Amino acid sequence: MASEAPRYGWYGDDFTGATDTLATLAEAGQRALLFLRIPTQSQLASAGPLDAVGIAGATRAMAPDAMGQELDAAGRFFAGLGVGLLHYKCCSTFDSAPGVGSLGAAARALRPHFPNPLLPVIGGQPNLGRYCLFGTLFAAAGAGGTIHRIDRHPTMSVHPVTPMGEADLRRHLQAQGLERVALVDYRSHEGEGAGRALDAALASQPEAVLFDVSRPSDLAAIGALLRERMNAGSMLAIGASSVAQAFAGFPQAPQPAMPKLARSASGGNLLALVGSLSPVTRAQVELAEGYERIAIDPARLTGEPAYLEALCIQALAGLGQRNVMLITAKPAGAPVETGKVAAATGALLRAIMNEARIARLVVAGGDTSTLAIRSLDLWGLSYRSPCTPGAPLCRAHSDDPRLDGLDIVLKGGQMGTPDFFNRVAETS
Repeated sequence: MASEAPRYGWYGDDFTGATDTLATLAEAGQRALLFLRIPTQSQLASAGPLDAVGIAGATRAMAPDAMGQELDAAGRFFAGLGVGLLHYKCCSTFDSAPGVGSLGAAARALRPHFPNPLLPVIGGQPNLGRYCLFGTLFAAAGAGGTIHRIDRHPTMSVHPVTPMGEADLRRHLQAQGLERVALVDYRSHEGEGAGRALDAALASQPEAVLFDVSRPSDLAAIGALLRERMNAGSMLAIGASSVAQAFAGFPQAPQPAMPKLARSASGGNLLALVGSLSPVTRAQVELAEGYERIAIDPARLTGEPAYLEALCIQALAGLGQRNVMLITAKPAGAPVETGKVAAATGALLRAIMNEARIARLVVAGGDTSTLAIRSLDLWGLSYRSPCTPGAPLCRAHSDDPRLDGLDIVLKGGQMGTPDFFNRVAETS
C-alpha cells in the first residue's frame, strides 16, 4: 500500500451493489479495488496504491446480531486504514427489514468507528431510476421503466424476503432502530441554502440526516456540503452508489468499450447463473439467444447431492459446445429458504468451475451473486469496463491461475436492459 491512506472505503451489503460502487469510483478516475473479505496485508500489498478500498459482504441477508459482528470487524479495519469516509452501500431500493439486513443495525455497528456527528443517508440514484422527494423513495421498474413509489413497486413491494411496505425512508429507518432521522429536501440543494438547511436539520440532534436526490446535480451539491463537514472527523454514510457519485464526482475518465467475449483466446464459453426471480431478469432470460438452458429445481438442489452432480455434468457437457445458462426455477410448492438455495447454487458453481475453463461468468441475483462468488477461490475484483448501469464488467483476482483474470459480471435482479444476456455474450 502507498503511505497515504485511501480516502474512501465502502462495504457492500451484497456483491452486486458492491461492484456498482467499484465502477462508480473507477469511472471517476479513482484507483479502487473490491476485496471479497477483509484483506490480508499480502493482498493489500498486491493491490498496490489505492484511493478507495471496498469489501463485498452479505449483510443484506443477515440477522442483526450477525450483522453486528461482521460490521464491527469491518469498521475496525477501515478505521485502521484511516479512510475519511466509510460508505455502507445498501441497495438503491433500500430493501431491508428490522430482522434482515437492518440498516439500523449497520449504523449501530459502524458508527463507533467513525466519530463525525453527521451520519448522512443519501436517498436516490438517478442513473438507476431511483429518486427521493420529501423523504419518499421512488424507483423505476427495470431500465427505463415506469417510476413507482417504492411501496407500490411491482417487484420491491412483494420482495420475498424484504418487501417494501413503507415509502417514507424516515419511517422505514425508524422501524429498524434509527428513531430520529432528519430531512434535507431537494429544494435546499440549489443556491446558498444547503448549509443552513443542514444546520437546521442537525439542531434536533438526529441520529441520521436523509438527503433527497431528485436529479444528478443534487449529488454534486450534497457531495460539496458533506466534504466540508468531514473536517469534524471521519464520517459514516449510508446509501446506494450515489454516495460515491456525490463524493468522487461523476465519470470524467474516458470510458472503455466493453470487451467482446474472446472465446478463441480463452478456450471457453460463457456461463450464466440466474438465481433472481425478478420479472426484469426473467424477461431478459426469455430474450436470451445462443445459450443452452438448464433449469434448476431449488428443492432438489438443496436436498439431493446426486442432483447437484447431475447438473454439474450437464453444464460441463454444454460448455464444451456453447454458452450455458443455469436458471433457478420458481418453486412449485412451498418456497425453499432463499439462503439455502443461494448456498447450494454456490456449491454447484464451484463444482463446475473446478472442471471447466470459461471465458466469462455472469451471475444474476443479489443473494445468489454473493454466495456464488464467495464459493470460488477469489480474493478481489477490479473494474474492467461498463456493461449495464449497476452491473459492470469486472476482473477477478485470485491466487489460482485458472481464475485470476476471469471476466465477471454480477447483476442485481432489477438491473439491465432487456437484451442484457445477449449483449454480455457478444463475440469479437
